[in-house]
Amino acid sequence: MIKAHIYTIGKSKETWLNAALSEYEKRLQGRIQIQWILVSDDAELIKQTSAEPHLIALDVQGLLLSSEALSQKLVQAGSRLAFVIGGAPGLPPAILAKAKWRWSLSPLTFTHQMTRLILLEQLYRAYEIERKSPYHK
Repeated sequence: MIKAHIYTIGKSKETWLNAALSEYEKRLQGRIQIQWILVSDDAELIKQTSAEPHLIALDVQGLLLSSEALSQKLVQAGSRLAFVIGGAPGLPPAILAKAKWRWSLSPLTFTHQMTRLILLEQLYRAYEIERKSPYHK
């Protein structure tokens, strides 16, 4: 089973968003074990991610990938994944420098709460592509 840590600032107060996140976590059960690490500020985010050897930074300046390319990249990444989502100003330079790779979900800017949902949906899609499921089409 794949283990994924997702580091992010703040909690989600939106009921609809929490329901959507729960839905994708349910869909990923049995394949990916998600652990959310919610922190209050950049200093804590840096501290919490410091021990992660294969950090993937969600960054607007990162790689733009097709769903198929993301699927391949995640499969090659192995069974331990760590993603980091920044707050409104983005990720601190220390985290960007430490990241194994930077991934851009889009050239558009999203709230960090919406980024959580998009991240889970893209993880689900990537592993469905690997399984050759009809979900992607």
